[in-house]
Amino acid sequence: MSSQPGTRNLEPGTRRAERPGKYLVTGAAGFIGSHVVERLLEEGHAVKALDNFSTGKRDNLAACEGNGNFHLMIGDVRNLEECHRACEEVDCVLHQAALGGVPRSVSDPIATNQSNLDGVLNMLVAARDAEVGRFVFASSSSTYGDGSILPLAEGQPAAPISPYAVTKRSGEQYCSAFHRLYGLRTVSLRYFGVFGPRQDASSHFAAVIPAFIAALLRGEAPTVYGDGGQTRDFTYVSNVVDANLAACCVEQPEAFGRVYNVGCGQRISIGELYEKIAERIGSGLKPGRGPARMGDVRDSQADITAAREALGWEPRVTLEQGLERTIEFYRQSLR
Repeated sequence: MSSQPGTRNLEPGTRRAERPGKYLVTGAAGFIGSHVVERLLEEGHAVKALDNFSTGKRDNLAACEGNGNFHLMIGDVRNLEECHRACEEVDCVLHQAALGGVPRSVSDPIATNQSNLDGVLNMLVAARDAEVGRFVFASSSSTYGDGSILPLAEGQPAAPISPYAVTKRSGEQYCSAFHRLYGLRTVSLRYFGVFGPRQDASSHFAAVIPAFIAALLRGEAPTVYGDGGQTRDFTYVSNVVDANLAACCVEQPEAFGRVYNVGCGQRISIGELYEKIAERIGSGLKPGRGPARMGDVRDSQADITAAREALGWEPRVTLEQGLERTIEFYRQSLR
């Protein structure tokens, strides 16, 4: 068997299958989805990429154009008929499509529900009907809400406090139900603070790391919302890609229908994060201050034991390494 991401970390008794032959990646033109597509193509797999380009960017897939194994399908996960077409002759679905971000969901909960919850249900139905072999769902650490014991383990009760988090938790439950009812082999991955190249830095809803980097490179002071003491477990995007691909290969029956944390198992305050980024960029600017944002949790840190043991996955890129790579990307792209 060829080398797989995470294979070196497999627990004794963990079984892997060879990678499925043909993949469907939804939300393929988005930040995470485009990285998943690139990795699959690099490994020689056939990839069908589905996106409606509402938030995804065609430029994110520029490196994939012209690859004979790449097929772009413009479609919307809110449309069941288009989901059925997308699932034709597919072995594995990697469902990354979503209207992302807690602040956006607070501003427009209906659009978030339509894209995120209707979207995952449509894709699950289409995957079931097409007898797809595997379904991997991109969930979020926001499902835990506030007040949980750190580090956050999958067995702790979910208590979402934003519409975005509600849709992700409901998506996990749909995945579990489809596994139990129809035998669809589902895996849900709770992403913690994903960052890296191609993450949108221009949107009003931009994530904190690209927002900090882009502002400082322009010589502007970014805004820290709240007191800056809130903590996050930030995870470089290639670690998330590794987790998705690991979920495509694990074979133990007990691994399916479950949720797994995908983080680095460490946390850092937003204030300290800002200092790390400013130091690497060489900026002495002090950040502006804004009110705490509605729906944001105070602290977050992943317990990644379950993903290590069941999926054979391990984060390979540290926060510091990821920041260096991300800053360099924005240095080049913002010139």
